[in-house]
Amino acid sequence: MGWSLNLGTIAGTTVRVHFTFLLLLVWIWLTHYRIGGTPAAWEGVAFIIAVFACVVLHEFGHIAAARYFGISTPDITLFPIGGVARLERMPDEPGQEFVIAVAGPLVNVAIAALIFALLGGSAGVEQMAGIEDPRTNFLARLAGVNVFLVLFNMIPAFPMDGGRILRAALAARLSWSRATQIAATIGQGLAFVFGFLGLFYNPLLIFIGIFVYLAAAAEAQNAQIREVATSVLVGDVMITEIARLDRSATLDEAIEMLLATTQHEFPVIDSAGHLEGLVTRNDMIRTLKEKGPAEPVASAMRNDIPKIHYRKSLEESLRLMQRADVPAVAVVDNSDRLVGLMTHETIGEMLMVRSAVSDGFRFGRLRGGKPRLTQI
Repeated sequence: MGWSLNLGTIAGTTVRVHFTFLLLLVWIWLTHYRIGGTPAAWEGVAFIIAVFACVVLHEFGHIAAARYFGISTPDITLFPIGGVARLERMPDEPGQEFVIAVAGPLVNVAIAALIFALLGGSAGVEQMAGIEDPRTNFLARLAGVNVFLVLFNMIPAFPMDGGRILRAALAARLSWSRATQIAATIGQGLAFVFGFLGLFYNPLLIFIGIFVYLAAAAEAQNAQIREVATSVLVGDVMITEIARLDRSATLDEAIEMLLATTQHEFPVIDSAGHLEGLVTRNDMIRTLKEKGPAEPVASAMRNDIPKIHYRKSLEESLRLMQRADVPAVAVVDNSDRLVGLMTHETIGEMLMVRSAVSDGFRFGRLRGGKPRLTQI
């Protein structure tokens, strides 16, 4: 994810922290400094780091449950309001999503119970509620945060775990797409509630409301894609009119092609039409700054682009794109020659076309009897 710092890899999962988390640390330091000086400021920073250690454990609760069902997690990203784990694929059954979603909050329940036991049961509600007061016992505040994380994550709105639990419950009776639409609508409604309350109480609620609204919208779109992907072939929606680069081309030639087209990704091919790699706009510009326009384009290309046959389902292409975390998937024919590209923009355009066409066209023919233009 952009604007994030890689902290390392734990058990095959990359842990990243978004730059806004660093801003949070600065804000916490200044806030606590005003209350108790330098010692309180550093204790506040230590407390936030401890909180996010609990958030990481929360995310690894999800990861452990997902791996039980054979779903790997390439990475997690920490934000000021929590963490987001990126699953390689969505669970196949509602029951699986329920278990994966509830595993995270259960970790926080266990942490709170352990801290409460260490304190000998002496931590009261008032102590645990004084999360922002540096004069309150460190462990009591940490227990209070974990209780808050459980309650906050059980709110039935994406991307919180409660939204996924709600979808899993609805999907037991409805289709996955319909269950997601209902859960997303509820989440967006709660987002407006957060924003409204933020105007009168804590401005942070406005930020949370925006985050929840966007996450709910993204989840609804992902459900639409998943619904369509099983019945659509890659060859039906791939980009075929694409500019290609020869391996011997220079960055100067690549930049000229970038300016002459609307493409952001350029496949690099050999003389037989086989894929050598992919150069993105950002890769071009970065290498241009570092090495100059005469540098071969091969020095800027990435070689981790997966390939898929044009007769495969779109669902498989999406899985490849998500698993490899790449901007595009190369589409090849029986001879392994490049015939097209699948990108995120392609998928978005397919959804826009699908929502714009009439029902008759969606089922294969226009009402006038003419054949459909694409198989959607």
